[in-house]
Amino acid sequence: MHFDLLHSDSNSNARAGLLHTDHGTIETPIFMPVGTSGSVKGVHQKELEEVVNAQIILGNTYHLFLRPGIKIIEGAGGLHKFMGWNHPILTDSGGYQVYSLSGSRKINEEGVKFQSHIDGSYHFFSPEGAIDIQKSIGADIIMAFDECTPYPCDYDYAKTSMGMTHRWLKRCTDQMENSPAKYGYSQSLFPIVQGSIYKDLRKESAEVISSFDAVGNAIGGLSVGEPEDELYEMTALVTEILPKSKPRYLMGVGTPSNLLECIALGVDMFDCVMPSRNARHGLLFTENGTINIKNEKWSLDYSEIDENSPCWVDRNYTKSYLRHLIKSGEYLGIQIATIHNLSFYLRLMGEARERIIDGTFTVWKNKMVKQLKTRI
Repeated sequence: MHFDLLHSDSNSNARAGLLHTDHGTIETPIFMPVGTSGSVKGVHQKELEEVVNAQIILGNTYHLFLRPGIKIIEGAGGLHKFMGWNHPILTDSGGYQVYSLSGSRKINEEGVKFQSHIDGSYHFFSPEGAIDIQKSIGADIIMAFDECTPYPCDYDYAKTSMGMTHRWLKRCTDQMENSPAKYGYSQSLFPIVQGSIYKDLRKESAEVISSFDAVGNAIGGLSVGEPEDELYEMTALVTEILPKSKPRYLMGVGTPSNLLECIALGVDMFDCVMPSRNARHGLLFTENGTINIKNEKWSLDYSEIDENSPCWVDRNYTKSYLRHLIKSGEYLGIQIATIHNLSFYLRLMGEARERIIDGTFTVWKNKMVKQLKTRI
């Protein structure tokens, strides 16, 4: 796996590049649809590939470990074969899910003991175990095991947690190097910067993470409730430190405007459940703003879902019909809305890339951010 930085914007820190993996080349900046349990909810893999134009998806170690279980995934030959997806996969180490289970987990230097949300059974993840599980899942990009601190978080806790995350990273790196690869293709580790919203901690963490000279690096512990200006401030600080020759992945972010602002700060990769989760509630993202398709105003609107979209879903169904499906609880409505949102996110990334390359990114970004924040 390696990264080619092709273009840098002259008026911001936005970049366009290529991330080469054994399962294909990813054009950055890129958004990764979230396929938590080996499935992006409501979307066939064929549609992900041919309609959404996804180049890489995300799977979750915690959920896949609990169900269907590593034995079944290994028996299939890895997650790619199990789910019929021949493009790159990134796996979250499970650290964020452990963070979200604050009432049913215990953290110490050795790792995390947690209780399954499915059947209440107890399990333990160590840094080494998280690496082995992700290797067995078959991820192209494996995330280091870390602790995602909550917001708000006091300084002493954030500092202590960050130190443990760095020590865990050394154990993750050693395990990556000392355990065999699986399935005959390369698997690469991305470390994760932590430090909550404290500048000195973020700076220290970014410097420590950079020293590991990994193929790529991630920024974690953001988009957990902090104000938007702090998200941008921390991201800007970290991207100035992380190596320019390596891809930067901002975990769990976010809205379309968040993505464009963070691209301008030098981020290359994103994931978020927002486009698929919001779709299930009838919220559609468009270049002119957000639509709540459940509103009465759309009941007699027989125009295309999005007349500016090349996606066949947007051009073949009307707002009125989609509103009817969503209001009726029909699965087809969720499927249409999910495909719409995901394809919009991927088109937005594609246009950002084109604008970076042709030198018009900053002017375009400033105009788009205003439009994207509009409620239609």
